[in-house]
Amino acid sequence: MNENRVVITGLGAITPIGIGVTDFWEALKTGRNGVAKVTHFDVSDFRSKLAAEVKDFDPGDWIDSKTAGRMDRFTQFGIAASSMALEDAGLDSAAFDETRAGVIIGSGIGGSQTIEDGYDILRGKGPKGLNPFFVSKLLVNMAASMVSVQFGLKGPISAPSVACSTGGNAIGDAFRILQRGDADIMVAGSSEACITPMAYGGFCATRSMSPQTDAEYASRPFDKNRDGFVMGEGAGIVVLETLQHALHRKARIYAELAGYGNTADAYHFTAPDPRGDGMVRVMQAVLKDAAIPMKDVGYINAHGTSTVLNDKCESKAIIDVFGEHARRLKVSSIKSMIGHLMAAAGSVEFVATVMSLYSGNIPPTIHYQEPDPDCPLDYVTNGVESIHLKAAMTNSFGFGGGNVSLLIKKYREDYGSS
Repeated sequence: MNENRVVITGLGAITPIGIGVTDFWEALKTGRNGVAKVTHFDVSDFRSKLAAEVKDFDPGDWIDSKTAGRMDRFTQFGIAASSMALEDAGLDSAAFDETRAGVIIGSGIGGSQTIEDGYDILRGKGPKGLNPFFVSKLLVNMAASMVSVQFGLKGPISAPSVACSTGGNAIGDAFRILQRGDADIMVAGSSEACITPMAYGGFCATRSMSPQTDAEYASRPFDKNRDGFVMGEGAGIVVLETLQHALHRKARIYAELAGYGNTADAYHFTAPDPRGDGMVRVMQAVLKDAAIPMKDVGYINAHGTSTVLNDKCESKAIIDVFGEHARRLKVSSIKSMIGHLMAAAGSVEFVATVMSLYSGNIPPTIHYQEPDPDCPLDYVTNGVESIHLKAAMTNSFGFGGGNVSLLIKKYREDYGSS
């Protein structure tokens, strides 16, 4: 059976360094740091003090105030980023078959603030004090569902929750739906807004977050002195279409999504397999799925969390998969600028990877000072680098051992069959 080719036609992003893809991308290229002291609540008693919060977000720019009040922040992010992506794709005013346009938007924790507020209300006022929209605000699927409602998208719908690989899973799953012809358009990505006392405190308890108080030293992927990740929030949404559908409506095409890999470590609650087994297998899987020469991959947007284990394991896995070519790869982690957006990380980083391929610019890994012998790759540390790219990969790995790799390539109309 011939599979449909799948292209990327729209991008949307809500991030700690910019709302909208233009602002986000310009901030990435200039190396802007989105990490600062937490302002959402008092962190005096917390082990960590820093986060990458989204600034100046007004849901009223995309949603009427009454409806916005019935949504958690993560759902508001999801709708805003989806609106951007659909407008960017030219689908906000174009006619299309709504029954063949679907939504896959995931989240890790869902309505974190709603859960914590609801607990306080229950303790203070009892069950009668709970809002009738309490349950719908906290559900992980609500970003996907409300995007479907807001834009009348009646095709396949899903809301994966696979910790920090969620965004990659959502985009990869949407890719498969389009490949097999079950839809023409998919809105896909992930959203997270869990910089809340309970969630933040829980991650503090895992001791996986950096205890630094200086924002210039907190998120430093691949640096020898890295000491943990910095929690962030945001959303990344993309519009994927079958090539045939995009060409029919003369859409602008950013790139072609060529491969999706998905594996499990089956190893530990939180720690990656130190052998990098799942990471190796997922990158091998995406290369096989994309069926392109390994040498065509010029850039990897790494998961690069700034934890001791992840960065070491990911670097080793890249070398194991790419061999000598690994030394010629450009690698960077934008978590150095935006922190770890948890379930939203994979989709926001996918947006950045698409822009890298489309523009030929690779954003830097900032805060990198001292090389780590266990991380011997080219991590693009001296500002943005301009390079001609044929293909690029982005990795996402999550608590519980979920691994996703996505591979995108320059769009060529004459490649393969449609």
